Amino acid sequence: MKSPKVRRPLAERLKTSLEEAIQHARDEITLKVTVVELPDEPPEIDAPTLVAIRDQSRMSQAVFARLLNVSSKTVQSWEQGLRTPSHAARRLIQIYIQHPEAVCQTVGLPPVKLQGVTIEKEATGRHRIVVRGAGTVLKAKAPRPKPAR
Repeated sequence: MKSPKVRRPLAERLKTSLEEAIQHARDEITLKVTVVELPDEPPEIDAPTLVAIRDQSRMSQAVFARLLNVSSKTVQSWEQGLRTPSHAARRLIQIYIQHPEAVCQTVGLPPVKLQGVTIEKEATGRHRIVVRGAGTVLKAKAPRPKPAR
């Protein structure tokens, strides 16, 4: 039976790593280098587009919030333009747009088909989610103004 590997103390591992880095910098040793291309940032989405996607999905704010694992208040603030979705939320919205049936199935909702929703390239590494219907961009209802207090 094999004995479990004993992990060296952190200080010892750091010392070894620094020594290897110095040797590599002096071209005394060659270290394995892995180059990874980072994905583009998730696409931008504005409030009217988010409302149009949710409306087309025939979901209430509460159901859409559950789909994205955020609160209803968060979806409301996005749709009113008070806040913008985080990078993580935008990535999940991107996945939902590209694979709505899979996302709905994963969270236990009936399948949804989205029509005319695309992700368009704006600039290098930048994309925007766009909803088109009947040849024009769908106009979502403007958010209601907040009542005066």
